[in-house]
Amino acid sequence: MQSGDASLQVRIGSGADGVRLDRALADALPDVSRERLKALILQGHVTDERHRPATDPSRKAVAGQAFHITLPPPVASGNEAQPIALSIAYEDEHLIVVDKPAGMVVHPAVGNADGTLVNALLHHCRGQLSGIGGVARPGIVHRIDKDTSGLLVAAKSDRAHEGLARQFAAHSIERRYLAIVGGRPNPASGTVDAPVGRSPANRKKMAIVAGGKRAVTHYRLLAPLADAALVECRLETGRTHQVRVHMASIGHALLGDPVYANRKPACREILATLGFQRQALHAAHLGFIHPVTSNALAFDSEMPSDMRTLRDSLMF
Repeated sequence: MQSGDASLQVRIGSGADGVRLDRALADALPDVSRERLKALILQGHVTDERHRPATDPSRKAVAGQAFHITLPPPVASGNEAQPIALSIAYEDEHLIVVDKPAGMVVHPAVGNADGTLVNALLHHCRGQLSGIGGVARPGIVHRIDKDTSGLLVAAKSDRAHEGLARQFAAHSIERRYLAIVGGRPNPASGTVDAPVGRSPANRKKMAIVAGGKRAVTHYRLLAPLADAALVECRLETGRTHQVRVHMASIGHALLGDPVYANRKPACREILATLGFQRQALHAAHLGFIHPVTSNALAFDSEMPSDMRTLRDSLMF
């Protein structure tokens, strides 16, 4: 065992007799993911009572058998920790909810190697990340576009990451967005149920395509504006650019959207006067079950100042 390693002792319970070893260990250790345990087994960090490595994660567990698990300290993620100011709506030892400003990319990628939310979280959460998958990193379970503002949750441990990911997969996370769109939806409320996938004409865009993933957006009119409207969009699913694609598909593209609005966007004179150059979209509400405590959590974020100014400029 190397300096800094932690260790755990686990005994297989009667209910896990005959199941895969990695699954049996994961059931006994809720703070460590099954994928992490599988990797530890393959790396020789799991030994039986006779100190023999258990190298096959698919071997059958035997009730009463004990195992010793060595947990090496998490390795660095490879991304730079940067002291970037964050607006934090909630934080505990398991997760963090951030109110992201427009203009911030969530995850480092080509063209955005730093200055991202991940870089900021690595600095803010230094020493608190338990090592998701063995790497000291925040668990990003969902994203919002660079030029969309609002609430986003990230995990600080394997257990929180897995629990949040399950809720997103089950579409049980409550997400509501505020959007300012061109025109006035009629009817005033409705549902867009149309699959979203990569556009066959432009791979950098998303579109409603027959082979796309199921996507459902429920919208309702909050306030009529001059040649525009403030609407609330509740996501039943969470696909890339879902709100932007769905609202454009019914003739009400988001104001300022550089991708999905038509060449002569609604209210273009006001947008130009205000210098408003992003899609008018804000993740205003986020609700979920805490993956560790099972408490129901819900957070709300006020519409940012640039969208408020745009809304006020469009009032009758």
